[in-house]
Amino acid sequence: MNISGIDHVEFYVGDARQAGFYFCTAYGFHVCAQGGPETGLVDQRSLLLRQGDISLVLTSGLTPEHPATEYVRRHGDGVAVVGLAVDDATGAHGELVAAGAASVAPPTVASPMVAPPGTHGGRLSSAVVSGFGDVVHRLVERHGPADGLLPGLVPVPGPHPDGNGELLRTIDHLAICVPAGQLAATSRYYQDVFGFAQTFEEYIEVGGQGMDSAVVQSPSRGVTFTLIEPDPTRRPGQINDFLQWHAGAGVQHLAFGVNDIVEAVGALAERGVRFLGTPASYYDTLRDRLGVEVPVEDLRRLSILADRDHWGHLFQIFTESVHVRRTLFLEIIERRGALTFGSGNIRALYEAKERELSAVTEEAAA
Repeated sequence: MNISGIDHVEFYVGDARQAGFYFCTAYGFHVCAQGGPETGLVDQRSLLLRQGDISLVLTSGLTPEHPATEYVRRHGDGVAVVGLAVDDATGAHGELVAAGAASVAPPTVASPMVAPPGTHGGRLSSAVVSGFGDVVHRLVERHGPADGLLPGLVPVPGPHPDGNGELLRTIDHLAICVPAGQLAATSRYYQDVFGFAQTFEEYIEVGGQGMDSAVVQSPSRGVTFTLIEPDPTRRPGQINDFLQWHAGAGVQHLAFGVNDIVEAVGALAERGVRFLGTPASYYDTLRDRLGVEVPVEDLRRLSILADRDHWGHLFQIFTESVHVRRTLFLEIIERRGALTFGSGNIRALYEAKERELSAVTEEAAA
């Protein structure tokens, strides 16, 4: 079994068209396909958004029985499916189930696959297995054009961007919150069943709160999950809030990789994206501490975090959550050689989220 990367991420949302408008206007995605009752998706409405190598599917249930309807009722809008690119969906499904994953949907083949105008159709095989919480993994095997669509989705007519000027390039990683006591078991599940390796672990204590984190990664390095659990012996904090508001384990944030974080954050801020702030004192010794190549004043002005590992530097910034439950948010990250995560940025993120949630609480009490 070879898991080469993330094929797509599917969000279950209350209103796919409204969510699509936000991702397009704020982040620069474009709608390249859509599906619904008129295309054979009887009980749902879906949009496929693309930018760089990123594919996002937004799905809303049209009936009370559809899984997206129940997901949104319980969790609110959020990531429900993480699609994994594999070279053999049927074989991967069999291996994963034999190793301990639960089969959610057996292997199916869609052929010929609808493709955008000017391209030739291909064949897509897929199967679904269990992941974490209510999130599942769709195993996707593609033969034919790389931009072939998912079954039930048809191309949206009209001109599409040629890639020039796109800011977001890849899905760098997903951060996943799990209840206290489940981090080790979740990490072991991905190691034993999916063949991932645990590449990083860290305990963070901030203001009487504590959290454990671990990173698991596919052998190809194309799929990276950061796992986070709260320390129940410490004062409850934002990880506990996520688990309560989300009603269980789920994706806390989705990280988009960029080539130039200063350019990307500046452009996104102009479009109205709001980012978490960082105290100015964070940058006072940054140059001496890390030897940062990017002008520190640009980082300070945009509240971009900087860190390093054994292989190089990384730069990160996190958005404010726009979800009514204050759960899912996004990250922008640029790697300059770094392969893992610096512990300084994990602490800085935790502190930034605490400031955001404290501000929301104060506003509600006013």
